Amino acid sequence: MRSLEKQTPIGGKQAFWTALLLACAVFVPLIVWGHGCFLYMGDYNVQQIAFYKLMHASVRSGNVFWNWQTDLGAGFLPSYSFYNLCSPFFWITLPFPTAWVPYLMGPLLILKTACASFTAYLYLKRFVQRREWAVFGALLYAFSGYMLFNVFFNHFHDVCVFFPLLLVALEELVENDRRGVFALAVAANAVVNYWFFIGEVVFIVLYVAVRVLSGGWGCTVRKFLRVVLESVFGLLLAGAVFLPSVLAVMGNPRTGSSRLLTGQLMWIWGWNQRLPAILQSWFFPPEQPSNPVFFPEMGAKWSSLSAWLPLFSATGVVAYLQTHRRDFLKRMLVLSMIASVVPIFNAAFVLFNDSYYARWFYMPVLLMCAATAVALERREQPEYREAWRSGFFWVGGITLVFVLAVGFSPKRDGDELTFGLYSDAARFWFISSTALLCLVLAGIAVFRLSRHRHFHRAVFAAFSVITVIYSVAYIGSGKHSRDYDRTYLDTVVFGADKIAVETDEPFARSDLYECSDNLGLHWGLPNIQAFHSVVPVSIMEFYPSLGIKRDVSSKPGTEYRALRDLLSVRWLFIPEEEAEQEPMPDFTYFDTQNGYNIYENDRFLPMGFAFDAAISYGDAGDTLRSDRTQRYLLHALVMTEDAIDRNEDILDVEWEIENARTTASAAKKSVEERRRAGVDSFAVDRRGFTAQTSYDAPKLVFFSVPYDKGWTAEVNGELTRIERVDYGLMAVRVPAGAATVRFSYFPAGLAEGAAASAIGAILLSVYLVIAALRQGKRQPPPKGAPESNRLSESIRQMEALPPIDPEREERQ
Repeated sequence: MRSLEKQTPIGGKQAFWTALLLACAVFVPLIVWGHGCFLYMGDYNVQQIAFYKLMHASVRSGNVFWNWQTDLGAGFLPSYSFYNLCSPFFWITLPFPTAWVPYLMGPLLILKTACASFTAYLYLKRFVQRREWAVFGALLYAFSGYMLFNVFFNHFHDVCVFFPLLLVALEELVENDRRGVFALAVAANAVVNYWFFIGEVVFIVLYVAVRVLSGGWGCTVRKFLRVVLESVFGLLLAGAVFLPSVLAVMGNPRTGSSRLLTGQLMWIWGWNQRLPAILQSWFFPPEQPSNPVFFPEMGAKWSSLSAWLPLFSATGVVAYLQTHRRDFLKRMLVLSMIASVVPIFNAAFVLFNDSYYARWFYMPVLLMCAATAVALERREQPEYREAWRSGFFWVGGITLVFVLAVGFSPKRDGDELTFGLYSDAARFWFISSTALLCLVLAGIAVFRLSRHRHFHRAVFAAFSVITVIYSVAYIGSGKHSRDYDRTYLDTVVFGADKIAVETDEPFARSDLYECSDNLGLHWGLPNIQAFHSVVPVSIMEFYPSLGIKRDVSSKPGTEYRALRDLLSVRWLFIPEEEAEQEPMPDFTYFDTQNGYNIYENDRFLPMGFAFDAAISYGDAGDTLRSDRTQRYLLHALVMTEDAIDRNEDILDVEWEIENARTTASAAKKSVEERRRAGVDSFAVDRRGFTAQTSYDAPKLVFFSVPYDKGWTAEVNGELTRIERVDYGLMAVRVPAGAATVRFSYFPAGLAEGAAASAIGAILLSVYLVIAALRQGKRQPPPKGAPESNRLSESIRQMEALPPIDPEREERQ
């Protein structure tokens, strides 16, 4: 038998090209259906494509500091490092024009799938002796239910590509003393997606602990210290991206201490359908993210809840578990399954957040693929034959129980008695029949064709047919009609050239009423409607202070009319077919373009205007949460007591909030006062913005730009304090007479992170040089000495394979 080293190039190529061809079979028809562009549904259309376009245009133009199109404005690196900004798959699109980006999304998904198969192979080859089963395990990983579910969030695929390299590098460091690769793998994973990396750290700690306690890994204290040291080096290398990204989300209400999992919810799911939904996800193909079928009230939409392996489901995993006793892979699988069903353990992968996510499942899925590959390779061994029978018995039985219970349980719908607990009959029976058909085909292969010389080819063929048919049907069921795709491409994705409104001079924002999410990103319009999870923390505080919900999107209702004035909204877009064309007063019809009626705000306030009055947060109290808050904000700034003390010489703080202008007509007077107190000019650029002022007396000038620690302000060339006002926006004091106000943005933590990266590179280089020098002093091994065995301990604990018939092997 050829050594693993000689098998790697052949097996790696086979894993890559086979996955590439299968991915083409899945996505090319869908790309053709979408007029050359792969469109899907929900977040994929409105976030993934929009974000790719924006990042691409920004990087190519050098506009990589503050982005004015993201919500009220956001730091480019902190807001997009969670998505695709630091992925090599994004960077390979840069040579192409931005207009090509939507057409590149489908080919990128194909490439990511192939790369995931290749990197999975590099890990799985350690568990088997025949490369075809490592290739098959890699294909299981690349086309697993988790990967299919997360076409919806295509940037999750980038994480799945790089994670296997982390395990490969760890094994190489401990087993073969290969220095530096683990540090590079840590850095790569931390850079590609810092949030997923946090979960990976938890998994790696568990992995190392189980490997050591299982015995035989050869991880001495010295090697363990090397693992720790290279982990530190890798994190330092990633500092330029990791540090500013983490600092940007600290304080975010979605990640704060108020969202920690506590009380009974640490041990018991708050949704009675969630536990069976988690269990079901291991045995059935994935459901649409927005439309769970088996357990529609599980409270886990969009959580990436899927761990299904095509064709074999969990049968190979069960066979492996029943065959091994004290094996690290078995222990990791068991611990992963326990973690998936116990809330506090599941939450450990998301910093104990109380929001449910199964987005760490790709890690145990890779181990499930390893177990399945081993079980298939050793299927002819007596204990495995019995284990396979047990695996099909248990998995088939559990699958059938779910089908019968969900498909035939009676329920009352009013006075009518109906059968079936599912939310959609057609989807339920399609998913169920696919799961059962896979088990039947897999059973025929294992028990009828196991000894056939073309067994592995039959398995590959069945896997390929099932994978392609189900994937196309799954994705296709979430798509709109072909006509809708054409309209969406023409009016949304490529509609920017058909819109002609002035947003630069003076700078102005837009409002998009009843429009597609993130339409402003597609069109390059600064706007107040945003579907984006990673924005400055100040935005997350500003909107709730007005009583407006802000979780994953900013969507202030039309009852907040004066808010449009405060935020310098000039243009209102409403689709032509929308029945309501006057959702707010004082907007005048301007034009109809690209299927949208455009209205201009009669009360438009250009960016930058001064205030003469202020009120403290304490005095404002609950009044600031009423639906009239916006009108107070046009009358006075809301500031901390310290900020008021610093500026009390130029602010009226004696006014009574009850006497403020709270009527609509009075609010118009406040708008006129703000307009008269406006700056002379306001201009944005790649690094921030500049305003010119000429007041008769010192003033506190307000800008509706989110406060961020990365901002610095200069007035007439001298640094000045930025006041945080209105729960998250900015103001600065300017003197009387002509003055130039300059705000510059540089991501907080970027300089320190870059320094950490430089230090990490130096330390890693020194570490590698020292290691090389010490290696050089060692005597070379005797000529003809056996090559180091690269198999993991799980394989060393296995029994030897049955003898191989040379003629049969040659025929294969």
